[in-house]
Amino acid sequence: MHGTSRSEIDTRLKTGTAGLDIVLHGGLTPNRLYLVEGTPGSGKTTLALKFLLDGREQGKRGLYITLSETEEELRASSRSHGWSLEGIDLCEMVDEYEFGSDHEQSLLHPSEVELGETVRHVIELVEEIDPACVVLDSLSELRLLAQNSLRYRRQILALKHFFARRKCTVLMLDDRTAEPSDMQLHSIAHGVISLEQEANDFGSERRRLRVVKLRGVKYSGGYHDFTIEKGGVRVYPRLIASDHHREFSAEPVTTGLAGLDGLLGDGLFPGTNTLLSGPAGVGKTTTAVLCMLAALKRGETAAYFLFDERLATLLTRSKALDMDLQPYIDSGQLQIRQIDPAELSPGQFASEVRQAVEQDGASVIVIDSLNAYLHAMPSDNFLILQMHELLSYLAQQGVVSLMILGQHGITGELRSDIDVSYLADTVMMLRFFEVGGVVRKSVAVIKTRTSDHERTVREFTINKNGVSIGDPIRSFSGILSGTPVLTSSNETLMPLGTGAGDS
Repeated sequence: MHGTSRSEIDTRLKTGTAGLDIVLHGGLTPNRLYLVEGTPGSGKTTLALKFLLDGREQGKRGLYITLSETEEELRASSRSHGWSLEGIDLCEMVDEYEFGSDHEQSLLHPSEVELGETVRHVIELVEEIDPACVVLDSLSELRLLAQNSLRYRRQILALKHFFARRKCTVLMLDDRTAEPSDMQLHSIAHGVISLEQEANDFGSERRRLRVVKLRGVKYSGGYHDFTIEKGGVRVYPRLIASDHHREFSAEPVTTGLAGLDGLLGDGLFPGTNTLLSGPAGVGKTTTAVLCMLAALKRGETAAYFLFDERLATLLTRSKALDMDLQPYIDSGQLQIRQIDPAELSPGQFASEVRQAVEQDGASVIVIDSLNAYLHAMPSDNFLILQMHELLSYLAQQGVVSLMILGQHGITGELRSDIDVSYLADTVMMLRFFEVGGVVRKSVAVIKTRTSDHERTVREFTINKNGVSIGDPIRSFSGILSGTPVLTSSNETLMPLGTGAGDS
């Protein structure tokens, strides 16, 4: 609600869609005419029906005038959402019967009557019913009748002034069948909400909305993702990190492993994020689970967003490493969300993270992994901006964030889909190296912004007893480059254990 006073918010008219009201900083200014535009299937009708239903709950009479859909189609649509349209007047203008006193719900067929008569009948309807909230669906029919832009504009202006005198809040729906350069409605309407949907080569379509204009009041600009679910449209307002700050303790917390705390300097700091980078199988997920488990044992709450593997696999593998997560899931301390990147939009994911932090009280967030998250995004630049805002939000909330980034290859030069290391407060690099025909693992902290970290490369093992950190590796050079070279034979390495695998 930044920039909007409480008195302004109290006078706003709710749209019935909570996320949209947040984008609008409280709702719509009453007694104005608004344009809701979007291609067929983008959610205009659903949004409009919810607007009338919410008005009904506030004791405001609603009228839905349809020039394109039938009353039965509207009722079927509402039933699919579990809604009853009882108390809302539905007036269709697509019936085959002629207008007459015996057919008050079947006024005219727009293709057979002049535009002026259509507008006159709309006015008669409003005068008879006297609604406070009106939906006119859709303007494409009026545009076809007008035949020229001047006549069309004059009739829409006439309707606008009529509705203003009647103190009606009006949503006019438009399916964008006009030429893209036709901005007649934009200039007339008090506010314009644009709905978009785009199909991907794989996965479900993505929907987003944008408030193109809203006269006289502040609103959240840019694109906001939304979905159509049973119960209406669910909008995920674009995350603005600067709007979400709270006080928190900056004292470091342990990772649960003294050797890892030593590598990091003092452990993990609230309000910072840590990037665990390395090839598949080196131990990134296990290390992240170890840090999260330490927080759970302190009585904190955590949320784990799992992109890469099945939940059952993660639970089984963690239990085999003496890190059983099931008791914490059962108690509600830990929420593990299996994410399908093909079905989840970036805004929806940010909303899930916000819910985990603000409603569930999570102090630790794990994203496993950024590689899958990348594939859910439309472009690399968009990913960086989204991640930057999300990490800034988590920092302002005092959350310990752990991000896993898989790298291509196993040994030698490794590369990532995208470089997000500059966004990270702490970067932990995990690598394989070979000694005497045996593959071993190493860990090093490349940077931290919060403490003077240790600059050595240490060996670590993962077995049935969990994770262990060894002494600094001094007889090898080039481990982090992927081409280790033995420089001394005096190295004392950790004893090999038999344990479960890791990824």
